[in-house]
Amino acid sequence: MVWDILSWFAILTGSAFLLIGSIGLVRLPDMFTRSHATGVTETLATYLLILGMAFQAGLSLVTVKLIVIALFMFFASPTSTHALARAALDGGMKPEVDEDRRPDDRELGAGK
Repeated sequence: MVWDILSWFAILTGSAFLLIGSIGLVRLPDMFTRSHATGVTETLATYLLILGMAFQAGLSLVTVKLIVIALFMFFASPTSTHALARAALDGGMKPEVDEDRRPDDRELGAGK
């Protein structure tokens, strides 16, 4: 009973993270912020979903396979997100910024 509750909690929490990442994909302005939002939430959501499935499976060969999938996702997901962002940057796409965020010398107290 406790394993079922933990399992469903992990699955529902992972699903909520996927929903939040999907909303970020639609709402954010450029490719770089979109890839950041989806990359972070997708990685955490995947681990939570796999954890929930592992709780449901118990100690079995299925759990070992889920752990192998999680290890693959641990390396593949951030690497692919970085490769896409790097390819976009190398292709000439620039991040959208409202203004230069470096503080002026006056704000840093220079010249006093």
